[in-house]
Amino acid sequence: MTPNEIKRIYQIIKVQLNYGLDELLSNRPLTSAPHLIRKMLFWLKNRHEDKVLGERLRLALQALGPVWIKFGQMLSTRHDLFPPTIFDQLAMLQDHVAPFDGKLARAQIEQALGGPLEIWFDDFNETPLASASIAQVHTATLKENGREIVLKVIRPDIFPVIQADIKLMYCIARIAAKFLPEVRRLKPIKIIYNYEKTLIGELNLMREAANSIQLRRNFENDHILYVPEIFSDYCRTNLMVSERIYGIQVSDLDKLRQNGINLKLLAERGVKIFFTQVFRDSFFHADMHPGNVLVAYEHPEDPQWIGLDCGIVGTLNQEDKRYLAKNFLAFFNRDYRKVAELHVDSGWVPHETDVDEFEFAIRTVCEPIFEKPLCKISFGYVLLNLFNTARRFNMEVQPQLILLQKTLLYVEGLGRQLYPQLDLWDTAKPFLEEWMAHQLGQKAILNAIKRKAPFWTEKLPELPELIYNSLKQKQQANQRIEAIYKKFIFARKQYNRAYFLLGMGATLLITSAILYNNQAEIFSQVAGVTSLCSWLFAWRTFNK
Repeated sequence: MTPNEIKRIYQIIKVQLNYGLDELLSNRPLTSAPHLIRKMLFWLKNRHEDKVLGERLRLALQALGPVWIKFGQMLSTRHDLFPPTIFDQLAMLQDHVAPFDGKLARAQIEQALGGPLEIWFDDFNETPLASASIAQVHTATLKENGREIVLKVIRPDIFPVIQADIKLMYCIARIAAKFLPEVRRLKPIKIIYNYEKTLIGELNLMREAANSIQLRRNFENDHILYVPEIFSDYCRTNLMVSERIYGIQVSDLDKLRQNGINLKLLAERGVKIFFTQVFRDSFFHADMHPGNVLVAYEHPEDPQWIGLDCGIVGTLNQEDKRYLAKNFLAFFNRDYRKVAELHVDSGWVPHETDVDEFEFAIRTVCEPIFEKPLCKISFGYVLLNLFNTARRFNMEVQPQLILLQKTLLYVEGLGRQLYPQLDLWDTAKPFLEEWMAHQLGQKAILNAIKRKAPFWTEKLPELPELIYNSLKQKQQANQRIEAIYKKFIFARKQYNRAYFLLGMGATLLITSAILYNNQAEIFSQVAGVTSLCSWLFAWRTFNK
């Protein structure tokens, strides 16, 4: 570790202890060692004893920076894991992170656009509407048409902070991978690389703007999800301008109920939106924590989700989607043999894996889960258990599935928060079965023909020429192969001749030595000269 990395570790531990977070370690034998090390090495006291544990946890995560705030945001979706005193504070990390000075935000926007704000906008409010770990949002109106807008601007000097923490994570991952074989199989370096790529991508608001435009286009004919319009003419790397949207925070259950929102339908649509993005579009919003989701006021009986902050998106290729859908269907139909075979066929576990043993391991872990009613089964927990079981059989982590798993936990947490009786499987199964029907059988063939028809129509006039060229190339290839074969045969004959001459020369040399010992000097000399001639001819044969 470098001195800077050691210094950062010390800062992290210092912040945690200054906020008294060691209280999160239970008083058990397993945690007695960390308590003892803390007392021996760090003479740091809790400086915030007047605050409750949940508030101290939130403030500590904020003090540690964006990487840690993102971690807190992920935890804030798991209402079932924390008591209200902690969950309510973690929820504040979604859009109540301490803001930076509005005057500084104005200066950054003006620098990005190359002139005073008043050229393009009216009514710019220096007090931020919301503040998050990476950026904060200010309101204004667009001068050209009077539309209400929001301006999202990146926090100043945030890049070095993120780089320092990511570098530290790489260092810890390298050490863990070197000494812990189980960790090495998880590909920690690759996981952190993907996390770094995702996080650095969030710092480029042009990328977020493009993601938002794509997601908006995917759902433009579907009223279940609305994505705000992006004004791309005003977007820059550190600035994004979009329409201002009014809605109810999805985590504000009291306000949702006051407005008569159908919470059951809202929760089910959240699941449908997730699976539609993954399996229909291969492009999904991968940061759907409550701070990034609103619910429209209009039509409470037919609720509409509003998706914000598309900085993190995920994609899956066709093969991963097909195997994932088959796994889900087989898993919830309790066809563990199929689950095991799919893992082997997809290459997620080694092909030499004993399928019978793998099936038994999955059954042992998963059958107790299905003793519960389906509405109480955690979809994310099922996926986590499936991956954990597969890792025992040397399954390598699939980085493309990490964002998917995180997003599924987000969606499940939101859905269960809105409607605790939500049966994710009952909602998802028809969608997956319909999707699979479009991937296999007659429908799949018809869809493939429709998809490929324009290409075939374009290439049809060229078909005779393509056939002629193909036959000509085949003939030329055969001629080249025949020529290469002839050269090979000739070369093999040459090498055989050379090896024969080398062998004969060695034999004559030995014969010459024997004759010399028997006083047959003339014959010995003849044999020796012939041996040298044989080697000379062999050398010339090798070099032809």
